Amino acid sequence: MQRGRRMAFDYGDVRIGVAVSDPDSIIISPLKALKAQDENLSAQLTALIAEYEPILLVVGEPKHLSGAPSAKMHAVAAFVELLEQITSIPIHSVDERLSTVSAAGKLRSSGRDARSSKDLIDSAAAAEILEAAINIERNRK
Repeated sequence: MQRGRRMAFDYGDVRIGVAVSDPDSIIISPLKALKAQDENLSAQLTALIAEYEPILLVVGEPKHLSGAPSAKMHAVAAFVELLEQITSIPIHSVDERLSTVSAAGKLRSSGRDARSSKDLIDSAAAAEILEAAINIERNRK
């Protein structure tokens, strides 16, 4: 597995969860969620990418439990297009089914209330997505 940070996004209509790995992809850290409708979203994404210098971007692919694409797929595709406009870093998509549910469960078990932790849930879901992507990458050897 190539050394370097990876960054993941969990796109939502209100917030975009963000997580980043360390250069060895051992530790995954949730970052502050971005506001999806912020007029400065492109500049914020550019700044994040410049700060962390990831070698790979991962975007959660919204699917129904059946595996069929969800209605949010078009919005996620537009988000991926935005990323492609601001960077040449490779972008992979990863099935995000149940990532938010898993993230909320982990926050609950750590004593946090899901309602008051919406920003945390979005970025924790991005961390779940990033963990899945790293596991896929490791298993490709």
